[in-house]
Amino acid sequence: MLKVLKSGFFTTIQDIGRFSFRDKGVPVSGVMDTVTVYKLNMLLENESDAAVLEITMTGPTLEFEEDSYISLGGAEFSVTLNNEPINNYKVLKINAGDILSYGRLKTGFRAYLAIKKGFQSPKILGSRSYYGIITPKALLKDKSEVPYVKTEDFKPKITGLKVDSILEEDTLHVAKGPEFELLDDKQLEHLFSQQFTVANENNRMAYQLNETISGHAISMLTSATLPGTIQFTPAGKLIILMKDGQTTGGYPRILQLTDKGISILAQKKAGDTFSFKLM
Repeated sequence: MLKVLKSGFFTTIQDIGRFSFRDKGVPVSGVMDTVTVYKLNMLLENESDAAVLEITMTGPTLEFEEDSYISLGGAEFSVTLNNEPINNYKVLKINAGDILSYGRLKTGFRAYLAIKKGFQSPKILGSRSYYGIITPKALLKDKSEVPYVKTEDFKPKITGLKVDSILEEDTLHVAKGPEFELLDDKQLEHLFSQQFTVANENNRMAYQLNETISGHAISMLTSATLPGTIQFTPAGKLIILMKDGQTTGGYPRILQLTDKGISILAQKKAGDTFSFKLM
């Protein structure tokens, strides 16, 4: 069992997501930064959908009650295991009683903690991902407990990775959305010639941006959306739907982020900047 001594700002359990229920209004959920999580689960030789902890802005303090192996990645924090500094993208042996502590955030916004065989929170609609409307918890709190499978003997094929970090990337590659052709030349110029800044209104549901482009008077029926869909409001604001975003929307869907683009954006916080590049 994993004991949460201190939970941090927003720590949840996430896997790759909850699929086949969007027609019922259920978001995909799942990890915001799939680029990182695939690497961590690969290091531990887990299934690609093994559940991890997603840690946002400030990290937890955790006690492991049984032996296992872990790997950390994503945002860079000052992290210690039994008061000794540890690094991202390494396979680390955990012994019963070990304490993992997250300190200062250095770079990025969301960190991930993977464990051998994944965290074993209950599966609901085929996923272990927290989503407060359909799962008992929306986030981990102090004194929470999370089950995992005790592992004493594991000889990893790879004990560490040197990764190309996405934390400093500031270009989001996008495809044309269903309503892209409704944009005029002026709107297109604004969209692809300026830097955009993440607004204070950003979370697992959506990211809003401070800058606007020329508005519109387009009226359309509510239509399907996906994680990474970029909606365009009549006032010219851009709203980027993320993993807990709604399944339908009534604003024009002008762009669609790639999976890597979602991962890059997931590591941005309020005040960070980026630009769009059409594929």
